[in-house]
Amino acid sequence: MQKKILGLTAVLAMMTLAACETVQGAGRDISTAGAVVQQESAEAQAGM
Repeated sequence: MQKKILGLTAVLAMMTLAACETVQGAGRDISTAGAVVQQESAEAQAGM
């Protein structure tokens, strides 16, 4: 029984770590997209 619990805990820990990496990557992508939109907006306002 203890081995089952230990195995389940290990699997849940790995899934949690994988989810953190996914969310962090998505945050970087959204941040980059926001920077591009800001740059394009500034260029449009400047009439470039």
